[in-house]
Amino acid sequence: MPDFDPTAYLPDNLIERIRSRAGAHDRENTFPEDDLADLRAAGYLAILVPEYRGGAGLGLAEASVLQQRLAGAAPATALAINMHLVWTGVAKVLQDRGIDDLAFVQTGAAAGEVFAFGISEAGNDLVLFGSDTDASPLTDGGYSFTGTKIFTSLAPVWSHLGLHGLDTTSADGPKMVYAFVSRDEETAGRITTRDDWDTLGMRGTQSRTTELHAAVAPADRVVRRIDPGPQPDPLVFGIFSVFEILLASVYTGIARRALDVAVATAQTRTSKKTGTTYSQDPDIRWRIADMALAYDALPPQIAALAADIDGLADHGAKWFSLLAGLKHRAVVAAKAVVDDAILVAGGSSYFAGSELARLYRDVLAGQFHPSDPESAHSTVATAWLGPIAR
Repeated sequence: MPDFDPTAYLPDNLIERIRSRAGAHDRENTFPEDDLADLRAAGYLAILVPEYRGGAGLGLAEASVLQQRLAGAAPATALAINMHLVWTGVAKVLQDRGIDDLAFVQTGAAAGEVFAFGISEAGNDLVLFGSDTDASPLTDGGYSFTGTKIFTSLAPVWSHLGLHGLDTTSADGPKMVYAFVSRDEETAGRITTRDDWDTLGMRGTQSRTTELHAAVAPADRVVRRIDPGPQPDPLVFGIFSVFEILLASVYTGIARRALDVAVATAQTRTSKKTGTTYSQDPDIRWRIADMALAYDALPPQIAALAADIDGLADHGAKWFSLLAGLKHRAVVAAKAVVDDAILVAGGSSYFAGSELARLYRDVLAGQFHPSDPESAHSTVATAWLGPIAR
């Protein structure tokens, strides 16, 4: 990635426009429509789509750098767009391995369509390996889905919702079914989007609850029927790998922005006691150095694992522990960096309208995304110690 220039895809003037709007979307609890329009116009929705299908042809490693940059301007915008990029990233992971099942995602993204991620369910800690949503087979090969999905980012604007459910009625069941439903299903009354997103942080994502009332995915949008539980299916690997890499990228971007704000504050804030800026204070210098030590470890880790995915590296059974560990470390480090930035900035950061106050609330969302701390530790323990004896 030595010749990659992120400003070619996210120019400084675009980043500053997006940053200038982030506070209002957080304060007003609104979706960043203008951000999406600017990003769509810049071709950002198709950065992971191959050039011959109308995209930029970037790899996951380059996309991760761009998401770090975008998150430094507006974390909620970056997190929302993440969920679209997950599906385009999965399409790329599959295609790189000779599977073109998600070609329609690539052509749709190149045309400006938005793909949302409808996997999370309340209380379902199986995540990709199980579902409380009922997937009912239709006679034409399609499926209808009935259930409730939570944290559906991009709720006001998605064109297609990628989701999963459990088919318990087919002769070869149970089967996990992965498919896509269109926004037309909402118009038909088979999808209801609740206006219930009023959260501590990441408010601009508008990750509302989605009710499925026999929402139909046609046969050509049913992309997988697989056994429940952990397994090496390429679609499962694609979702998990891209999701964890891009999440780590967003929270790493937050850490970098908090560090930059802390440095700028230390260089301009003057001590009444010494008459010098806080950048000359040994304690502040130590704290900022500690922030930089934590942050500096993150981009190389993300770049290495993303390059391995792009390069079809084979980590075998260790893939899941490597990816879960990366996401966990990024979230933990980002929160620690923001905590220290708050201390460097002092009392001004305690006001709700300050950027650091917003970053402080936004960074807390990281602990709720899969893999959460418990799941990450369980996955890594299993990788190193083997499964718990039964």
